[in-house]
Amino acid sequence: MLKRFTTQAVAGTTLLLAATLAGCATQTESPDATAPSSAAPVPAPASVPSEAGPLLAKYGLDGMGAVEMIDYLDRLGGAERPADLMASVRPTELVLSAGSEEYSLGIRADRFYLSVAPYVDQTHDCFHHSLTTCKGELASTDVQVQIVDVTSDEVLVDETRTTFENGFTAFWLPRDIEGTLRVTYDGKTGAIDFATDQDAPTCLTNLQLT
Repeated sequence: MLKRFTTQAVAGTTLLLAATLAGCATQTESPDATAPSSAAPVPAPASVPSEAGPLLAKYGLDGMGAVEMIDYLDRLGGAERPADLMASVRPTELVLSAGSEEYSLGIRADRFYLSVAPYVDQTHDCFHHSLTTCKGELASTDVQVQIVDVTSDEVLVDETRTTFENGFTAFWLPRDIEGTLRVTYDGKTGAIDFATDQDAPTCLTNLQLT
């Protein structure tokens, strides 16, 4: 959870001096995934302050925008995950934290990154997806996913996905919609409603397949 901090605006990106974020964030914690879905174009990368250069280089993130960082970090599994870096996906930004440094990179305002970890037997609480600590039950598993915008009845996604080593798969979706997400695996199915507004979770871990 974040402690008291000071902020300094740098080229549209905020540099925060704070305590490190910990674990998968729940809704009661400080607000803090996964290839982009074919249902939506990839958001444009945000500018990165020069002060962040050494930290980004340390974790192989230099030269990337927020979208590339999210995709890269979410694909890492096991020992490849950096143990001392926290990377939290929030509705409007990606927050990177290591030691006393924290950087916030904005995500395009009309797109929302939704991560989901379907499960059969066990799960964990989560509200904002942590790219370096969250882990779902069904790692590297083929699942059939359908996502429907319930207002327009438009099918946004209908495809087979292979979950990452962390057990999640994720989608770039239009912001400010309400939808239903359905997952099928090994003859089991589950469905859950979701929203993509600024107060919505970016991490769904309560989708049980039965």
